[in-house]
Amino acid sequence: MPAKTPPASSEAPKSPTHHAKTSMHWALKSVLWCMGLIAAALLSVLLLVAVAMAVAFPNLPDVSDLSDYRPKLPLRIYSAEGALLGEFGEERRRFTHIQDIPKVMKDAVLAIEDARFYEHGGVDYKGLVRAAMANLGRIKSQGASTITMQVARNVYLSSEKTYTRKIYEILLTFKLEHTLTKDQILEVYMNQIFLGNRAYGFAAASEAYFGKPLQNVTVAEAAMLAGLPKAPSAYNPINNPKRAKSRQLYIIERMLENGFISVDQADTAKREVLKVKSNSDNASVHAEYVAETVRQLMFNQYGEATYTRGLNVYTTLRAEDQAAAYNALRRGIMNYERRQVYRGPEKFISLPGTPAEIEDVIDEALQEHPDNGDVMSAVVLEANPKKIQAMRPNSEMIEITGDGLKPAQSGLSDKAAANIKIRRGAIIRVVQTPKQTWEITQLPEVEGAFVAMDPRNGAIKALVGGFDFAKNKFNHVTQAWRQPGSGFKPFIYSASLEHGLTPATMINDAPLFFSAGVTGGQAWEPKNYDGKFEGPMTMRRGLAKSKNMISIRILQMVGAQNAQEWVTRFGFDADKHPAYLTMALGAGSVTPMQMATAYSVFANGGYRVNPWLVSKVTDQNGKILAETPAPVIDESLRVIDARNAFVMDSLLQEVTRSGTAASAQAKLKRPDLYGKTGTTNDSMDAWFSGFQPSLAAITWIGYDTPRKLGDRETGGGLSLPVWIDFMTHALKAVPVMEYDVPEGVVNSGGEWFYREYAGGAGVASLGMSDSTEGAAPQVTPLPAADEKKKILDLFKN
Repeated sequence: MPAKTPPASSEAPKSPTHHAKTSMHWALKSVLWCMGLIAAALLSVLLLVAVAMAVAFPNLPDVSDLSDYRPKLPLRIYSAEGALLGEFGEERRRFTHIQDIPKVMKDAVLAIEDARFYEHGGVDYKGLVRAAMANLGRIKSQGASTITMQVARNVYLSSEKTYTRKIYEILLTFKLEHTLTKDQILEVYMNQIFLGNRAYGFAAASEAYFGKPLQNVTVAEAAMLAGLPKAPSAYNPINNPKRAKSRQLYIIERMLENGFISVDQADTAKREVLKVKSNSDNASVHAEYVAETVRQLMFNQYGEATYTRGLNVYTTLRAEDQAAAYNALRRGIMNYERRQVYRGPEKFISLPGTPAEIEDVIDEALQEHPDNGDVMSAVVLEANPKKIQAMRPNSEMIEITGDGLKPAQSGLSDKAAANIKIRRGAIIRVVQTPKQTWEITQLPEVEGAFVAMDPRNGAIKALVGGFDFAKNKFNHVTQAWRQPGSGFKPFIYSASLEHGLTPATMINDAPLFFSAGVTGGQAWEPKNYDGKFEGPMTMRRGLAKSKNMISIRILQMVGAQNAQEWVTRFGFDADKHPAYLTMALGAGSVTPMQMATAYSVFANGGYRVNPWLVSKVTDQNGKILAETPAPVIDESLRVIDARNAFVMDSLLQEVTRSGTAASAQAKLKRPDLYGKTGTTNDSMDAWFSGFQPSLAAITWIGYDTPRKLGDRETGGGLSLPVWIDFMTHALKAVPVMEYDVPEGVVNSGGEWFYREYAGGAGVASLGMSDSTEGAAPQVTPLPAADEKKKILDLFKN
């Protein structure tokens, strides 16, 4: 049956032209509808704002204080030359007046945040229209909040997103525009805005991310910083370099579109490779222990205001000397660490199969094991006795071979225990060698301290309280009470000069034995470090070779009580140095700072000057709040006679010339070096205490919980190299300085004497006819068992 033909339509077919007209008609109606909605929305907003202004405007906060904007400013600590050493406060901020903010930085901010800032009255209605269109999906959003609105929100309002808060924001915006100039508003914005990394304001951000003053930023750097206000975490160039770069390129385009930069400038900025600081970068000068000491001093005086009122504290430190001290101590400790048994990787992690997943897992794992200065972290991908392949953050691949594997051979052995076995997924430490190769290492357990001061006025020039402040905040320079060992002998020798001994006095380096009846407890048979006895030698030679028997005989002659009183002249505590013969071997307790003060007495001719650190405190505007002038040495500070200091200097010079510290003069190639090595019993503490007439410096290395450093570790082998390393830098431009011969000192036969002891009038010899039984030490019977144990412990050492 044939198909039915549909009935003919009563209307003629519509032409393509008709369809086009219909589409245009609907499009026009849609546009008019949208415009109507926008107009209605704007009218509603305006009506709402008008009503709100009438009701709420009188109750708005007073914004006139922003005309004298004073943000919270941190405590900043500087070296004598003005290098930043540290800052403390919840907000890192460096207030910068609008006229001091470079144009390129202002242009970058305006380009992305509010290009019409200087044209609108606080609310950019064109921006509102663009935002409304964006909400309808018609154009790319560029935001509607002006800089003035952001200031109102950041300074006075919470971050909640409600209509009420938005109305108050607009009202405050009008009030700000009425009260302040445009430049004042922009100044507040550029100093107040949070930009990540605890940085508030663009000046602080420039230092936090690029380590440079805001005045020196390039177009590329300004664009990178300008991208931070939108989302400081998402566009952080340290943690999210790819996203930060993408936003930077967009801002450069916006700067070009707004006529702030030329095409050539835009192209150059896009190609510029930025040097962004890493999270492990601290202040350019590592002075964390100094900064913490100053923080405590300031808090004791100013309380909580310390962290908000913008105090600037200038110290006596020399930035270059501080850097030299920090690096020298770390090198010394790491050199020691190379000789230690490998303790194994810090942690083991499971690595996924795909390269992209591996990179993410490693980056996350190493955030918990950040670099410690030049001691960097890495994750092992492959390991065998001949090669280690490892990955560092941001997919940096490194390879360790040859000598670089030696410090961890035990961890590469097939027989290595599971906890020290270096295998895939192990988190290890590496350092880069001077030859730009890699070496495996480990974070040290041993600690150290270094302090240098000007003996002429007590100003501290460098202070390093430990290997790493983040790892151990205990300040070993000021807080560590340790046995000084042989480094204490010069103070016993100094006392002996006042009892008739001279550098030429012959003293018998022969065995000594003290019976239990003499000591009041167990017998004591002291030894020399090398276990050898060399017979008669001059007092000069005895100190140069650090002979224990010589020191004990000298203390016997002086008397322990007399010596105890004498050492207090140098700043030592009498109760820390009991009046027993073990004092001759440095069995008491001192801090490195005390040793610096004490050796400075020899260095400055007999005066005791107290160390000091803070020279000036100013407010944010540079007004001086407190100032400490350098003390002037006068006779009121004299604690030993000038001739005592001079003769002791001669003896200490011999130590660095031919004695246990002979490498000092050999390497530094100058005669004006003086000092003494110090190694305690069982090598638990290693010291070198020395000076040049313009600089006294002390080095100590040991474990926090005292234990052996090693049978062959000494002050001369461990601490002296650190001292030499530092002095190589510190004395580079310092001329050789010789001491003047004081009144009352004469030279006879090439040796120095007090005038009254010249020609053999002093003590000619000690111990030359003694039996092996030593003379009774100056010991008082001990009434209590606990006190007896204390002194017996000293005799053991």
